[in-house]
Amino acid sequence: MKVAINNQHGGFGISDLAFERLLDLKGVLWQRGKRCDLLGCMYYQAGHLGDDKYYISPYNYHIRTDPDLIKIIEDLGEASWGRYSEIVILEIPDDIEWYIEEYDGLEHVAEVHRTWYGK
Repeated sequence: MKVAINNQHGGFGISDLAFERLLDLKGVLWQRGKRCDLLGCMYYQAGHLGDDKYYISPYNYHIRTDPDLIKIIEDLGEASWGRYSEIVILEIPDDIEWYIEEYDGLEHVAEVHRTWYGK
């Protein structure tokens, strides 16, 4: 299974170009908001520009194993990375339970196991 993670401090994020391609692949009718800044643009469902009720959050689409997201990252390379990201695709065996561990935005994939803590 392929998993997308951030390989530097800062946090996982995709570029506006990558997000727009992802929305298109998902069949979401969207329009770009009037405000774009260093952190990116705002997106809304088509016909609802500026209405917060119809805001489309990129974080709802950061499913790290999503085949569409993986394909976009592989196709665009660095152009798919968000402002503070350096995204890599890891290949994880299908038969294990795993999770993404993070410190200051730098991520790695860890296998689920049992843990006990004492005082």
